[in-house]
This record gives sequence, structure tokens and C-alpha cells, in this order.
Amino acid sequence: MTTSVPQGYRQIAKGRYREVVGLGYQELTVGMVIEHRPGRTITEADNILMTTLSGNDAPLHTDAHYSSLTEWGRPLVCSSITLHIVGGMTVRSTSGLTLANLGFEEIRFTHPVFVGDTLYAETEITGRRISRSRPGTGIVTCRTTGRNQDNEPVMTFTRSFFVPLDADTIRDHTNY
Repeated sequence: MTTSVPQGYRQIAKGRYREVVGLGYQELTVGMVIEHRPGRTITEADNILMTTLSGNDAPLHTDAHYSSLTEWGRPLVCSSITLHIVGGMTVRSTSGLTLANLGFEEIRFTHPVFVGDTLYAETEITGRRISRSRPGTGIVTCRTTGRNQDNEPVMTFTRSFFVPLDADTIRDHTNY
């Protein structure tokens, strides 16, 4: 009797499986859309810690009284926190095997994010090509949308990164 390999894992020995981290160039096809899970609920600790670490102490993010007098009526989560959390949610599947991040473009914040909001991410692969300067490497470009619990888009960005052409060789070599 043969057993099938569970989705999201690869068999590394009889009866032994390893989680797959990152998709390779061949798996990241143009038009593919990935819904990233789990979602992530933004906490007050996230907002205070990240604004403190970044040095962004704008009262709109850190002062409840000040923020209560704005059109929002409460502190806004700093946009860089939203970018980091939504971007981070995409890594396990899109760029878990990345060799280098090449850049973020067209970053747009389209709806406010508040403490208590839960964010979800969705990524569409928009382009890919083999690198001219790095043998064995492909360049993948994708467009990510972050949405809140009400399915309202809160941000979008485009990102490009290097991925290996032969993901299994990299996985074997690095024990992934």
C-alpha cells in the first residue's frame, strides 16, 4: 500500500515529511493567485512597539487623546507596520526560498488600519523571467493586496525577488 505525500509537504525519507517553505520559479506561474493564511489581528502592542522601534512617534499613532480629536477618533496603525505585517504574511509561500529581495514599488495605503483589525493578504504573480546576471535564478514579480476583516483593501504593493530555478536542489542543500 502506498501513501500519498500530504499537500504542502515533501517526503524526505520513508514515513518522514518536511513542510514546504517557499515556492520555486517553476511553481510561481504568471496569473497564479495565492491567498495567505492565517490572518493577523493587529494589537496595541504591535503599534506601540513598531512605532517606537522605527522612531515614528507621530501622535496620530501613539497618543489616544490627540487621535480622538482627529477625523478617525482613535489612533491609526502606522502604515509601515501594515506593510511589514502584510508583506510578512506572503513570505512563506511566495519568497520563502528567496535569494534576495529586489524591491517594493507602487506601495499604496487605501484604507485606514486600526488596532483590532485583522489583516489578510492575497498575492498575484504578475511576471517572471530568468535572470541574465545570476545563473540558476529567476526573477518573480507579484502584486499583493492586504485586506481587513471586512474584505476592504487596506494596501497594495508590487514586489520583485530572486528565486532558485531548481527549488528542490536548494531545499536539499539547505535542509529545507
